[in-house]
Amino acid sequence: MHRLALCVWLAALTSAAFAFDNGQYDHVPPDIRAWFKSVIAPNGVPCCDISDGHRTEYDVRGGTYWVPIEGQWMEVPERAIIRDQGNPVGQAVVWYVHHRGTIIISCFVPADAV
Repeated sequence: MHRLALCVWLAALTSAAFAFDNGQYDHVPPDIRAWFKSVIAPNGVPCCDISDGHRTEYDVRGGTYWVPIEGQWMEVPERAIIRDQGNPVGQAVVWYVHHRGTIIISCFVPADAV
């Protein structure tokens, strides 16, 4: 399935409102755009696109990553952590969706991922 189609399918499945690239990301260098589009979760599912990833601060508590999402600190599940695809933006990035009143973190790349 084409990556954008997958993102749209996921949006429909989860009733999430994904942002689309309508030119607002034209200032982003091509290598950064390519990285956002190429990030794959540990379970093999694409994290989607630059419009879906959110640069974020994070905290480590007891060896677990925590990120603020919509004003609430949330624990990042181990299944979402991506440590082996680099991080050219220099900030942590989190991908999440709303599903039945819950926020689900699908991907997280720490700022220092290699």
